[in-house]
Parts: sequence; C-alpha cells; structure tokens
Amino acid sequence: MNQAVFFRGVRDVRVGPYNLREGRPGETLIEVAAVGICGSDLHYYKDGGIGAAQVGDAFVPGHEFGGYLAEDVPERGLRRGALVAVDPNGSCGTCEWCREGFGNLCPTVEFIGAPPFDGAMASKIWVPAKQIVPLPETFTPLDAVMLEPLGVAIHAVDLARPRLLEPVALLGAGPIGLLILQLLKVAGAGAVDVVEPLAHRRDAALALGARAAFASVADLATGGGVNGRPLVVEATNSPHGFRDAVLAAKIGGRVVLTGIPDGDSYTLPAADPRRRGLGIKFVRRMGDDYPRAIELVASGRVDVRAVVTHQAPLAAAPDLFAALADNRPGYLKALLLPNG
Repeated sequence: MNQAVFFRGVRDVRVGPYNLREGRPGETLIEVAAVGICGSDLHYYKDGGIGAAQVGDAFVPGHEFGGYLAEDVPERGLRRGALVAVDPNGSCGTCEWCREGFGNLCPTVEFIGAPPFDGAMASKIWVPAKQIVPLPETFTPLDAVMLEPLGVAIHAVDLARPRLLEPVALLGAGPIGLLILQLLKVAGAGAVDVVEPLAHRRDAALALGARAAFASVADLATGGGVNGRPLVVEATNSPHGFRDAVLAAKIGGRVVLTGIPDGDSYTLPAADPRRRGLGIKFVRRMGDDYPRAIELVASGRVDVRAVVTHQAPLAAAPDLFAALADNRPGYLKALLLPNG
C-alpha cells in the first residue's frame, strides 16, 4: 500500500494510505528512496503556508528527493532501477523570465511539494521525465536528496560573489547555512564568522570550517575583531534575520538574504540599510545548478553527508517535524525513507 505524509493543519502531520494518481503523458514513476525535510516544509508545518502558497487539507509535502525509476525512460537513456534525483522546479519555459534564464522566478511554475502540487513524502510519485537528474553510480539516496538544497546554496553564493579572501559573516547554521559555509570556502572567501543561537549548530559550523561562531550579532560585533563585514549572507528563519544582516554589514557592504522568516515578515528599521548604502539581493530557489552540485559532491569539495543527522521511516514524520520546528539539540537535517 502506498503511504504518504499529510499536512492536515498547522502542526498537524499524519501518515496514512495514499491514492497514487494516474501518470500523465511525459511523466515517469519514481519509487522514493529518501526525501528531506526542508525549511520551507517547516514553514508549511508551523505557519500553514508561505505567502500565497497556502496548505490545504491533506497536502503532501516534500521537494528534496531521490528515488529509483520504476520503469525505463528511453528518451533520457535511463533504465528501470536507476537511482536519480528530481528537479522539483517545473517552470513553464515560455514566459519572459524563463526565456531570460530565470526559471526560478517563473510565476506559473509547477513546483513539486509546494501547494497546491503534492510532493514526494510518499512511497511513489509521478514526475515529468524532463525533470529527472541522472546521477553517478557512486551516489547514495542521501546524496540525491541533498543536491536540491546544495543548489539553493550555490545560487546564494553566486549572488554573493565573494571576493578572494574577503571576510564574510554568515547568519544561520542550519542545513542551508552549513552548505553555504562550505561553498564560501570553495569560492575563495576569507574567514567566515558564523552567527547562530543554537549551540549544536555552532559546533557544526566550526567543524565545517568557520573561523568562529557567535550566539548573536552583538557577540559578533564585540568578538569578531572588525567593524562590520563587507559581505553578509543570511540563512535564518528569523523575522529579525534581515535586521541582523544589516547590522552585521559594514558601510557600502553587500547582503544576501537566503532564509524565509517565520510569519513571512521581516522587522527592521529602514534607516540602517539606507545609511549604510547596502547592496541587497534575495535568493529565490535555484537556477540550473544540478551539474555543479553533482560535481561538488562527487569531488568531495562539499560534504553533504555531514549535514544530515537523522534518517527514519515515513512513520517518524510527526516526531521529526516537531523536533526540527522546536530546535531540539542535535537535529540538523532529517531525511525520511518512504520505502526503508
């Protein structure tokens, strides 16, 4: 029997039977091997939605996933049983943003796992064959799952454009922040100081190459040895994330905002970013970044496995969502194994 995770309301997660729909032309069936619980999934869980994307009754989340082909995909040269990742971004390909290469900004995107499009926290899922991502034979389901969040981190660092040996302040050491930390080092940035209120996340940041880790922006200012950073990358879920990023930046600096704030709202005084003359960019999902993500993982330059702390069967979803939402010690990235 096909099983799935359902959101029935705010902080109401249940696991039960799932009626798999019929496949459509151009789709292929995937047996889901692993699916990650993303920060956006936690916003759906805690807030019931993000902006216009509101969760209805019996919504199935999950957009970070990998699985095994349940049938041959001859048009892609893939055989049944192959482990693949799936790009959840089904952009239209014809609007002005898609034509300009910004499929991540497509206003009519059909994004797997974003309301109203059910996701991959299920035993099986039909996906467009064009969105399948072939993988090296050395990859595991965990590696497949982590390519999507790594793609988001790549997009954030592309927007940040760190200069050689430039000092950076990174706000937030959750899964995306820890991936960004590694990428900043790959890209040639200088010392990366991390701000993160949770002790176990600070420890993870230090283990992955941060120069120092502080509990607050105030601690960064007093203990970091410099007056503001030329580059600040924010990857938190805090309504104060934008404000804190501004306060961590030096005059004329750059700020890249990656996180989605709880309640879908920022709080900050307008004068601070204006008087600093800051350049500010927002991260929206990712571009065509799977090839680089695969190369970074395959070469060992980014350790995605170090970010994953929990893997559990689908039945554990209610507890895992609660643990992550409540910031229980020791939890970073959690994966569900629908057929494990």
